[in-house]
Amino acid sequence: MSTRSIAFIVKDQSPEILGPEDTVRRACQRMWERRIGAVLVVDGKGVLAGIFTGRDAVRMLAEDSTGADTPLSRAMTPHPATIEPQRTAIDALRAMSDGGYRHLPVVDGGKVVGIVSRGDFNGVEFERLSDETSLWECIS
Repeated sequence: MSTRSIAFIVKDQSPEILGPEDTVRRACQRMWERRIGAVLVVDGKGVLAGIFTGRDAVRMLAEDSTGADTPLSRAMTPHPATIEPQRTAIDALRAMSDGGYRHLPVVDGGKVVGIVSRGDFNGVEFERLSDETSLWECIS
């Protein structure tokens, strides 16, 4: 059974990218406007520094009443796991499942090319992950 490549999934994407000096408020505004669950944070050289998700927003607001004005550098999840575009959808789903996260930045040679989230995958891919998980449980 073949599976889609990550490059195919992100080919028409234009991920939301902000800088570490941008605020939680700005990130949340962009996420709301674009109906997305995460923004990627890159440093001045365009290198991925972190990811800011809805979970990070909730954590920031719960911890700090002035959280909206907090720079992303203090609110983001730094150095997130990434995946290369030549990998497959099942590789991404496996990494997301193992890591307990919903978004996975796609990086090629240090350059951000996209982001995948659980909603980007289809039933066949979820089914394959479930089959693999069941198989590993039987083997263990």
